[in-house]
Amino acid sequence: MSIFTRIIEGQIPCHRLLENDLVIAFLDVNPLCPGHALVVPKEAKVHLHELSEASAAALGAALPRVAAAILAETGTTAYNVLQNNGALAHQAVMHVHFHIIPKYADGRGLGIGWNAAPIDHAAGAALAGKVAARLRG
Repeated sequence: MSIFTRIIEGQIPCHRLLENDLVIAFLDVNPLCPGHALVVPKEAKVHLHELSEASAAALGAALPRVAAAILAETGTTAYNVLQNNGALAHQAVMHVHFHIIPKYADGRGLGIGWNAAPIDHAAGAALAGKVAARLRG
């Protein structure tokens, strides 16, 4: 049972921002900055692709609402939405969750390193074809 399941079940207190039958949002207890929040499906799955369509849709509806409220109350105008899947991708709690992290003018918030490189167009075309075929079913 993850810490988020324990929060959802009321075993651990939190600063709730939003809650409905499928989603809960609350302030992070170890925030990067004021307003750093988590939006969590009540469905206990480790990876985003494992969620039911209902839970995914509920997250999609909750994220912009929570982000807008955080911006309004913190006075910030920028933010990051972060979601990690699996330990190799830096997921620390093995229950799907999204971070909403306001970015302040003084630099508080999420810092990101981005090691991009130009695409190999032949390999990209091959991969895109395979993924598109899988999505078509």
